[in-house]
Amino acid sequence: MSPLIAFYSGEKPDHAGRYISQIQAWNDAQLESVHDYIQWLFPLPEPSPVNPFAPVLEHETIEIFRKAAQLRTILHNSLARMLRFYGFEQAGDGQVIEAANFKNRARNWLTPGNHNHLRITRIIRSTRLLGLESESAAFFDALKALYATQQGSSNISRITYSYWQQASRPEVALRMEHHPR
Repeated sequence: MSPLIAFYSGEKPDHAGRYISQIQAWNDAQLESVHDYIQWLFPLPEPSPVNPFAPVLEHETIEIFRKAAQLRTILHNSLARMLRFYGFEQAGDGQVIEAANFKNRARNWLTPGNHNHLRITRIIRSTRLLGLESESAAFFDALKALYATQQGSSNISRITYSYWQQASRPEVALRMEHHPR
């Protein structure tokens, strides 16, 4: 069993000894201050330049996620936790909308050049690759609406938005290059 599947199944911890259920239960301050978990929650086909211990998605692992409803449910829980971190929530119809605490949460990440913009690219792309296409698309749609309201500010750069847009496209997600720092 791959380390990623073992991690997502709750059978083994990540490289730092943390189980997925523990990370999903972290408070917002922990999610912001720790930087080596996001690559485990939302893996990509390329090695992480900032976390050499992070798993790399292989075709076989992608297929296992796409076939295993239990793994996708846990992935959905990871996405839901990160949506709350950013001040979003999933509505009953599957749409991602701003939560009541959005303005407060956005102060943490809706700033020029924020490292969370990289995390968001990763989340969109990983969830699409691993079988949560509609959830990934709903998150991107919320970001697209947010970007439209931010036109003229420097909070979300055109380059960042273009990476989010690319990550959301199914034909691009698998072959997309790493988002530059």
